[in-house]
Amino acid sequence: MEMVNIKINGIPLSVPKGSTILEAARQAGIEIPTLCYLRDVNEIGACRICVVEVKGARSLVASCVYPVNEGMEVFTNTARVQESRRMTLELILSNHEKNCLFCVRSGNCELQKLAQEYGLNDPMAWAGEMNHYETDNSAVHMWRNNNKCILCRRCSAVCAKNQAVGVIGANDRGFATHIGCAFELDLAQTPCVSCGQCIAVCPVGAIGEKDDGPKVTAALRDPEKFVAVQAAPSIRATLGEEFGLPVGTNVEGKMVAALRRLGFDKVFDTDFGADLTIMEEANELVERVKNGGKLPMITSCSPGWINFCEMYYPDMLENLSSCKSPQQMFGAVLKTFYAKKENLDPKNIVSVSVMPCTAKKYEIGRDDQSAAGLPDLDITITTRELARLIRAAGIDFASLPDEEFDTPLGIASGAGHIFGATGGVMEAALRTAYETLTGEKAASLEWKEVRGTEGVKEASYKVGDLTVNVAVASGLSNARKVLDAVKSGEKDYTFIEIMACPGGCVNGGGQPIQPASVRNFVDLKALRAKALYEEDAGMDLRKSHENPAIKELYDKFLEKPGSHIAHEVLHTSYKARKRYTI
Repeated sequence: MEMVNIKINGIPLSVPKGSTILEAARQAGIEIPTLCYLRDVNEIGACRICVVEVKGARSLVASCVYPVNEGMEVFTNTARVQESRRMTLELILSNHEKNCLFCVRSGNCELQKLAQEYGLNDPMAWAGEMNHYETDNSAVHMWRNNNKCILCRRCSAVCAKNQAVGVIGANDRGFATHIGCAFELDLAQTPCVSCGQCIAVCPVGAIGEKDDGPKVTAALRDPEKFVAVQAAPSIRATLGEEFGLPVGTNVEGKMVAALRRLGFDKVFDTDFGADLTIMEEANELVERVKNGGKLPMITSCSPGWINFCEMYYPDMLENLSSCKSPQQMFGAVLKTFYAKKENLDPKNIVSVSVMPCTAKKYEIGRDDQSAAGLPDLDITITTRELARLIRAAGIDFASLPDEEFDTPLGIASGAGHIFGATGGVMEAALRTAYETLTGEKAASLEWKEVRGTEGVKEASYKVGDLTVNVAVASGLSNARKVLDAVKSGEKDYTFIEIMACPGGCVNGGGQPIQPASVRNFVDLKALRAKALYEEDAGMDLRKSHENPAIKELYDKFLEKPGSHIAHEVLHTSYKARKRYTI
């Protein structure tokens, strides 16, 4: 690798040729503030907060896009740089909603942090003419408030580049420029897939998930209701970030304790639903392979991906597994088998889930998700919403003891745990499908070729006499690449896993929001996924079909994977949808 020699604030450095000043400064341990920059996604130098002084240059340059060259001397904190950043912040703040008291991002806002650092604490000092916009509350999963938007364009970049959807972007010009949908449509009228990736990258409080925490609180206070909660695999690897713990800390025990102290009657594990999904999904794959069914079969756990398929690839709906997602399977079992077992009226059960995903808010209202004649799920909240509930209840999360999930719906295998990482569903399914097809134990339980945070992963496995070609895609732009390759005949897969969010559920749109100073230089996806793989590796129970609670469920209620009653309770249907509802 060719290196160049530079100086930053008088510190000599040797950095790779082609590095930006921002990247080089990070290597030297020098923090340069940013607002618009997102590595590999939004590198446009638009906000001008990251400007620095380069010796010999007449004007300040945006460090996020300016490449280093041999002998360059850079100064990141001169009076000229400080004054420029301060003026830029004042201009941004002058057109930014002033009341931050009720902002969902207060205390975790990148603009607020910079304003404090640069001494801009008096709103009247930077008051000016403002644009005024109506909040868009049309979508099921989120709201948009352009009065707080700073035009960084991170949301539109991630929507277009990572998700290949592009339903939001810059409209109008000059002072009237604002982020919106084509023809100023409401978000609900567009082919938004509800993934929430735009929320996760917004530096301020201009967009956020619909807060269903008050619904949970109301249910918990109703003495007539039996309120049960399930927590998704990835939540245990991310919730700790909301309480200052390092990225990738597994807080399963404290999470269970916190949920119990919030007042839930039962605290269960969505990983049980993940194991159940594998039982049905692996059986479905085996049946398709043996009986000439539609291949490749594609997983159906990610509702953002399902939305995308129904709107953008309706000709491939037959390829989708008919299995409900783990969340929905769990809810269905709770209101059928568990209700009967515990002599509970399903009408009095409030089924709550904690999910990494804003698309789950859309999923609970989908058709064909009502095994007991009632919605399988009543309320779903994100990791962030759970953290707000914990804080509001005055619970000291860090000091909680470790507690265990309730049984039997809290018993899960390691295969269920890894669902939260891209490739996890594939690996879990292969563990069961291999033994189902061959009748033999696999030489290894770790199918490492499908692990990792790459956008697309491929592998071929010999399963008995059959060669199984698999692909794993995360992020809908990568899903598009895989699907287009299948449609063109370029690729011949047997089984495909697709997750809407890059890296899988550990990077879902409902996960803790990390500032760009962390997101740009720390692999959040890898650190969070590592916690799940480590939990799996440390377990004795690592295969879904060996879960004793799953065996009991089939023995006493579902009969066998793929049975008539299993289809009634655990499977669903899909339909092509129009992209624009106008």
